[in-house]
Amino acid sequence: MAGHSKWANIQHRKGAQDKLRARIFSKLLREIFSAARAGGGDAAMNPRLRLAVEKARAASMPRDTIERAMKRAAGGAEGVDYQAARYEGYGPGGVAVMLDCLTDNRNRTVADVRHAFASHGGHLGADGSVAYLFHQVGQLAFAPGCDEDRLMDVALDAGAEDVVAHADGSIDVLTAPADFEAVRRALAQRGYTAASAEVTQRAATSAAVSGAAATETLELLESLESLDDVQHVYTNAEFPDELLARVPA
Repeated sequence: MAGHSKWANIQHRKGAQDKLRARIFSKLLREIFSAARAGGGDAAMNPRLRLAVEKARAASMPRDTIERAMKRAAGGAEGVDYQAARYEGYGPGGVAVMLDCLTDNRNRTVADVRHAFASHGGHLGADGSVAYLFHQVGQLAFAPGCDEDRLMDVALDAGAEDVVAHADGSIDVLTAPADFEAVRRALAQRGYTAASAEVTQRAATSAAVSGAAATETLELLESLESLDDVQHVYTNAEFPDELLARVPA
């Protein structure tokens, strides 16, 4: 959308994550533990675990920390039972917000989530209230400056479903979740390393926010991301570049 930078959104998110590295490590370890518990501790045979480990390595998590988490899960560690939970709601101006959580106490988690929404001009919605606006995709984001035509040829040959160019010059390669790893490997082999790569929930349409609503929406998202039980925050909100530039990362 003109006036809104996809790349500015990505860079702000990465900056915020770097600032909160200890909290990010905690979330990554929880995902590694949960993935290993659900699908086994062999990353080569467990795509969810493999992606979690790669994210942890990209965040500079020590290898022995990652291995301890996998061994602990594979060994059937007692006293920890994380359950997946999804919450949906609306931010200021009616933007859609959806959260994926891993929690050992649903009552605590929903109370924390409800409080964050209420404190920033939003409200928690019913199951299904905004989920229909999102669909699961593999998404690889490339910085402005890539050769769009060449990247598109390589991506589509590798099995990507779509290549989306943004007004700021950044490019998203979209895949079916099952094809994500194969496409990412093929692109890397041709010299295309994504700045951000994940299986995520992508909004079908975006909702531009500005002024006070944009500021409060950003504060809501950051408040939700700061909760220990929240693994991922998805929204269809799109922010003006000048707002992201003003907010410390």
